[in-house]
Amino acid sequence: MSETIAVKGMTCEHCEQTVEEALEDIEGVTSATADRDAESAAVEGSADVDKVVNAVNDAGYDASA
Repeated sequence: MSETIAVKGMTCEHCEQTVEEALEDIEGVTSATADRDAESAAVEGSADVDKVVNAVNDAGYDASA
């Protein structure tokens, strides 16, 4: 899977890092890159997109597929 999700609420580099770490903790995610300026995160791997969105929401940000 190669998926880009919308992520609102990131305001700094620490926010990007938090989102990336939340995504990388998901089984099946091989890499994740968050971009606060684009309000998105790119995810590579075999994880279900719903799990990806839920992980970012659980980390305190507003994510959608």
